[in-house]
Amino acid sequence: MMRRTSVFLFGAAAGALIAVGATQPRLLLQPSQAVAAASDTYRQLNLFGDVFERVRADYVEKPEDGKLIEAAINGMLSSLDPHSTYMDAKDFRDMQVQTRGQFGGLGIEVTMEDGLVKVVAPIDDTPAAKAGVLAGDLIAKLDGEEVKGMTLNQAVDKMRGAVATPIKLTIIRKGQDKPLELTLTRDIINIKSVRSRVEADDIGYIRITSFSEQTGEGLKKAIADLTKQIGEDKLKGFVIDLRNNPGGLLDQAIDVSDTFLDRGEIVSTRGRNPEETERRNARPGDLAEGKPIIVLVNGGSASASEIVAGALQDHKRATVLGSLSFGKGSVQTVIPVSGNAAIKLTTARYYTPSGRSIQAKGIQPDIELVQDVPQDVKEKAEAAGVETTRGEASLKGHLKNGEDEQTGSPAYVPPDPKDDTQLKLAIDLMHGVQKNAAYPADPKAAVPN
Repeated sequence: MMRRTSVFLFGAAAGALIAVGATQPRLLLQPSQAVAAASDTYRQLNLFGDVFERVRADYVEKPEDGKLIEAAINGMLSSLDPHSTYMDAKDFRDMQVQTRGQFGGLGIEVTMEDGLVKVVAPIDDTPAAKAGVLAGDLIAKLDGEEVKGMTLNQAVDKMRGAVATPIKLTIIRKGQDKPLELTLTRDIINIKSVRSRVEADDIGYIRITSFSEQTGEGLKKAIADLTKQIGEDKLKGFVIDLRNNPGGLLDQAIDVSDTFLDRGEIVSTRGRNPEETERRNARPGDLAEGKPIIVLVNGGSASASEIVAGALQDHKRATVLGSLSFGKGSVQTVIPVSGNAAIKLTTARYYTPSGRSIQAKGIQPDIELVQDVPQDVKEKAEAAGVETTRGEASLKGHLKNGEDEQTGSPAYVPPDPKDDTQLKLAIDLMHGVQKNAAYPADPKAAVPN
C-alpha cells in the first residue's frame, strides 16, 4: 500500500502547508551499480547498528531506544538543511491543527505573567466569551491542577481538547476577593489568519498572519467588507500586510495571489530533476478591480508570503514596501511514517513569475524603508537569545543560491500603528502626500508571461 505524501511550504518560524500529491521519481541504476550502492549502504547501516548497540550496552545511564532512534533520524534530516526535520506524533498533530486553522478549545488569546496564564482577550462567540472570561483574568488552575510550573505551551495543550468536553478554570480576577471557578465546554475554534480595518477613512488594511485553509476565503470576505464599509468610489486601495508572516499553505498563497491577478504565472516549483517542474497560473478576475495595492514585507515575511509578494511584484500589480524579506525559497514534503509521526523533507525550490529564486536572497522591496527597532526591544531580544534581524542566509546549512546571498532585515512591527513608519508611508503614498516612481505599480511594465 502506497503511503500518501503532501507537499508543504514552511516559513521562517513555524510550519504550515499545502496539500498537493507528490510522487518521487526513482534513479535507475545498472545491475552492477545497484549492487555496489546497496552493499555500501548496508555497510553504513551496519555501522549505525554497531554504534546503537554500543550506546545501549555501555552508556552511563540506561537510554530509551525510541529517543535514540528519533535523535538519529533528526540528525540525518537536519544535516540536509534547516527545514528538513522529524515530527513525532504530537508535533505532527500540532502542525495539522495549524494548517486546518481550527481546533477544539476555549477561544482565548493568552500569555504568561508571574507564572500564571493571563487572558489577553477572549475571542467573540466562543466558550470563553460566553462564560464571561475577561481580558486581564489570571488562570491559576486547570481542572484543579496548578498552572504554576507549567510552560505556556503545556497550559495551552491542556486547555485544548475534544469538542464538547468540559474543563474547569480557576480564575483570579482583579477586584474579586475569591477565585472564580468557571466550567467551560470546548468547541471548534477557528484561528483567524486574516484581520482587516479601515485606515484613514478611505484605505482598506488587510493583515495576513499565516496561510492556513481559512486564508483565501478570509481575504475575499475582508475585501468585500472593506469595500462596503468605505464605499467603492471612495476606496483608495488596499494595504496587504505580510510582515512577520512565516508562510503556510502553498495553495493558499496561490489563492491570495490569484485574488488580485487576472492572468499569468503565479509560481513555479522545480525538484531535483527538470521533469519535476510545475507551474501554477492565475485565473481571470481581480477582486480588487484594479485598485492600487501596497504589500508590506520585512525580515519575518517568509515562504508563502514571499510567493505572494513576488508574484504581485513581477506582474506589477502591487508595490512592495518595507525591508528585505526572509529568503526562504524551498518546498517541503511531509511524509507520514509509522507511529503517527512524519518527516518533513525539502523536495523542491520555488521561483517567481520572472524566474527568480528568492532562496537566501529574499524579495527586495520596490520602496525600501527599514523599521527602526527600539533599544529596549533589542535588549530584551538579546537577553532572550533572539535575533531581531532574520534571514535564510544566516541559517546554518541553508541551501546555497549563488554568490549574492543576503542576510535579511529586522522582523519588527510596532504594536501601536501610530509608530509604524512603513504603514504610514503606505498611507501617505495612497493619499499622494508622498510620491515615488514605484507607486502606483504599472501592470504594463510587468515581466513577459
